[in-house]
Amino acid sequence: MSFTASDVKMLRDRTGAGMMDCKNALIETNGDMEKAIDYLREKGIAKAAKKAGRIAAEGLVDSYIHMGGRVGVLLEVNCETDFVARGDAFKELVHDIALQIAASNPTYLAKEDVPADVLEKEKEILKAQAIEEGKPANIVERMVEGRIKTFYDENCLLCQKFVKDPSKTIEQLVVEATATIGEKISVRRFVRFEMGEGLEKKNENLADEVAKQVASNKN
Repeated sequence: MSFTASDVKMLRDRTGAGMMDCKNALIETNGDMEKAIDYLREKGIAKAAKKAGRIAAEGLVDSYIHMGGRVGVLLEVNCETDFVARGDAFKELVHDIALQIAASNPTYLAKEDVPADVLEKEKEILKAQAIEEGKPANIVERMVEGRIKTFYDENCLLCQKFVKDPSKTIEQLVVEATATIGEKISVRRFVRFEMGEGLEKKNENLADEVAKQVASNKN
């Protein structure tokens, strides 16, 4: 499959990778755009892995307020230098992650942060559900593992699908930013506030409302 200069530019726009990297990716994948995107992501992961041992002590604390003050997020994302922290690309990344937290309401940062007792209780519930559904005993454990992955995908920020581009997770978004910016980037901590949370009130799902607004405005 052949490709043109406009294909290279399109790939660059979609991935943020350099022109030469995009051209090489299209060469390697015979001009297949989607395969080229996967190729660059894999390459980004390789680049980011080389930076994993570095110290990221700079960064930003960002705030995001949505729906007229009904949902608020505070987020800390770290990088290696103040120069990068002041750059537009890093600021945009931090803002996008804060928006993600507002929209998707994660409970944990990463799957490693899920307490062991919470995970075991969830597995017990999922196992009981599978048995109740009449699933054979020999596949119950496999079903539980599959559903635990879904639990991680829904509740852990880094495992969630990016609301602006569901083809990638937040972890992949950070990895791509690390490769593009050239510094180690790590999401350190966050807190999300929802007005009236914990009080008796009318049942409203503000996370769904935020996600709908994000979807309508993401372009």
